[in-house]
Amino acid sequence: MSQSSALRELTLARIRAFIREPEALFWTFGFPIIMALGLGIAFREAPEQQAVVGVERGSAGERHVDALRRDPAIKLTVLSKDSAERAVRNGDVAVLLAGRDTLVYRFDPARAESQSAQLMADRAIQRGAGAAPAVAAVEDRTRRPGGRYIDWVIPGLIGLNLMSTGMWGMGFGLVQMRQKKQLKRMSATPMRKRDFLLAQILARLAFIALEVPPILLFAWLAFGVELQGSVLALAGIVIVGAMTFAGLGLLASSRARTIEGVSGVLNLVMLPMFVLSGVFFPASRYPDVVQPVIQALPLTAMNDALRAVYNEGAGVGGYAGDVAILLAWMVVTFLLSIRLFRWQ
Repeated sequence: MSQSSALRELTLARIRAFIREPEALFWTFGFPIIMALGLGIAFREAPEQQAVVGVERGSAGERHVDALRRDPAIKLTVLSKDSAERAVRNGDVAVLLAGRDTLVYRFDPARAESQSAQLMADRAIQRGAGAAPAVAAVEDRTRRPGGRYIDWVIPGLIGLNLMSTGMWGMGFGLVQMRQKKQLKRMSATPMRKRDFLLAQILARLAFIALEVPPILLFAWLAFGVELQGSVLALAGIVIVGAMTFAGLGLLASSRARTIEGVSGVLNLVMLPMFVLSGVFFPASRYPDVVQPVIQALPLTAMNDALRAVYNEGAGVGGYAGDVAILLAWMVVTFLLSIRLFRWQ
């Protein structure tokens, strides 16, 4: 049998073994969509909130009712003196306009919504009185593509899923084969170690076309998340990332003999990236002193490259450095896997 035929058969054997595992299929294809749905609902775009402003009847604030009603950002309610005091105390209004000769703003400074409501009410009143702003300014309320949290988190979920399925799939699969003595029997054949390990990576790539598009389609249909950049660029980054994490999975399982052992190694590698690499919140929140380490992590590079294409529509120059980091991890981990891998 030729080397290419052997590599093809090894790849197909790995694909067939994966398809026979329904749990693996769920975690690969179903769980990312469920997570995207949950995050999309939890952080869905809320409608613009109106500031609830109360006016005490018979007070100086009542002179400005018309100006307040003209402001669409203010929800106005006129209250009697007793009702007004109770509304402020219970938080039913964010700010109360009162006073006899001089306008008085009554609000709790510990409540952020009260402070903003006071500023909005004062702005409406000053405009209604004909006051000109000291500095001319214009509000730009244009929505930017990729500006919502769900837009930002979808590339992170793709990166997280590629890391998880790549590393867990490789690690568990090889250790199970080692425990069942399948690898020992394979070592008696003329098959090269390099071909066997490469076949595991190629089998992983075969599922990429089925793993990533459902997430993209669901995000678009459910939340209107649109790809701003090139489909080919996104596909290239996904392929490089998948091969990188498959290489990490191979390295983690190259010597492990038990499921418990490989689980410990995989958690040791994955958990720091899960926390540090900007999956659910920006990695820039961490101190500057640890940023060089964070930026060198493969999941950070993967997420940054995906967001550059997905949300910003960046060209090659916008993600070339991140792809270079992924390629370096891919080559180093594959070479180390060949060197350290044991059949039994």
